[in-house]
Amino acid sequence: TIASLRKEIDALNVFPVPDGDTGTNMSMTITNASREVSFKGDDESVSAVADCIASGLLRGARGNSGVILSLIFRGFAKGLKGFL
Repeated sequence: TIASLRKEIDALNVFPVPDGDTGTNMSMTITNASREVSFKGDDESVSAVADCIASGLLRGARGNSGVILSLIFRGFAKGLKGFL
């Protein structure tokens, strides 16, 4: 999981400034989406779950890496629109 690789991902962020929080921000962002989707029932469509994940990622986004991650998943959610 990204949480288990958080420190390694933090170490990758060296340009333009080595702020060292990319893995932490991504992990926190994903944790928020995971919490949101845990309230969904087993009968939800793929489209509804994808929308929930994308929304949870955006609302819980931490730092630029979290926002970028949420935008990637928003694209997935758009691609899955209408799937059962």
